[in-house]
Amino acid sequence: MNLRLDNPTKPGKRIIPHPKPPMTLKETGLDPEWMADLLIKTIYRQNLQLPSEMSKATKLPIPLIDKLIQILSEKRLIEVKGQLGASLTAEMRYQLPSAGKAWALEALAQSEYIGPAPVPVDMFTAQVRKQSIRSEVLTREALERQFSHLTMPDWMTEQIGPAVNSGQSILLYGPPGNGKSSIAEAVAAAYEDYIFIPHALEVDGQVITLYDPTVHRLMVEDNRDPGSIRHERAFDERFIRTRRPVIITGGELNLDMLDLSYSPISKIYEAPIQLKACGGVFVIDDFGRQRESPQALVNRMIIPLEANKDFLSLQTGRKFQIIFDALVVFSTNINPKELVDGAALRRLRYKILVDSPDIETFVDIFHRAAKRAGLELTEEILSFVMFELYEKEEGAKVQAFHPRFLIDQILAICTYEGTKPALREDYLRRAWGNLYTKH
Repeated sequence: MNLRLDNPTKPGKRIIPHPKPPMTLKETGLDPEWMADLLIKTIYRQNLQLPSEMSKATKLPIPLIDKLIQILSEKRLIEVKGQLGASLTAEMRYQLPSAGKAWALEALAQSEYIGPAPVPVDMFTAQVRKQSIRSEVLTREALERQFSHLTMPDWMTEQIGPAVNSGQSILLYGPPGNGKSSIAEAVAAAYEDYIFIPHALEVDGQVITLYDPTVHRLMVEDNRDPGSIRHERAFDERFIRTRRPVIITGGELNLDMLDLSYSPISKIYEAPIQLKACGGVFVIDDFGRQRESPQALVNRMIIPLEANKDFLSLQTGRKFQIIFDALVVFSTNINPKELVDGAALRRLRYKILVDSPDIETFVDIFHRAAKRAGLELTEEILSFVMFELYEKEEGAKVQAFHPRFLIDQILAICTYEGTKPALREDYLRRAWGNLYTKH
């Protein structure tokens, strides 16, 4: 699976309401006894002693850590070790007695999850609605800025813009090598704002990890007043502030990847890829090349695409509803009518043909590719390409990727020959031999 991120250079313009930090145990939405177990497991595994360390590990405010320590103290599962230093502001240190270590081991046998306290699904849903990608508007200027490195007709931008802003599914189709994947990536990169994603979710006492550092780009910002170790936080640190995620998956996609992944050893769930893409863009590239039938994949996605919700199942058999909030882009070089039936095709709301370029666009692409490579594309060489290569090759048709392909081949040839890179007829013939096979 190819995981990619948008890489904006400007901060988001829209202010996303942040999740407020919990002031009481009740406001976490979690059972206090469950949180006490999480804390004692985390203390045991990470050998923590100070409330500030426990706060940093669990992402809970120190006043809540104090409440959980009180719960554990009443059960004689934790004890005071003394203060660190003689200062009046010095923190109290704690340690686990034998009974506390035994309790931690028993809790770890039930679930090995430690660290950031999870967020209940209903709280997650409320936050997603505040930051929905369907509320984000991409202007013509924003899209054109991202498409500036591509050579494409104006009419295509005019089709893509409304499709993206609709928040509905998009199908990019057409012959291979004409920029479908590049268009999908450019759309994803156009989103410049940030959202809040939980480290993990909680359902019926079960933990589902959601934050994935390969998908979610953490915005490192000071979230607290540095004046005191018991400072207040700007937002609930059970969430991370991240750029809108982008996941691009191709032929490796299967139905199992769209369901919860459960580890029987750690007894922890991992969120499926479409949930990791929540608030962002989910690209299904090479649609139709998966091991699963395209009809089965669309059938699996029908409810998420149409109702903006999904249903996932725990090992216990408990099925629960979760919000679905992602711009889904399908990309294929197969005729859409050969992929799915008419009913499924109707579910893919926007269908945009990314066809082979016309000659004028092709020449423009060639000139730009040559310029980026530091090569000169003369009229003589261009005529040679069009009349000696394309016209004399049976079935040859210009495609958007051809200029870059030929130029990359020529650069490799020049490196091997030890010659100055140049667009020469003999080099072009050698490069052409790798573009079209003879048999």
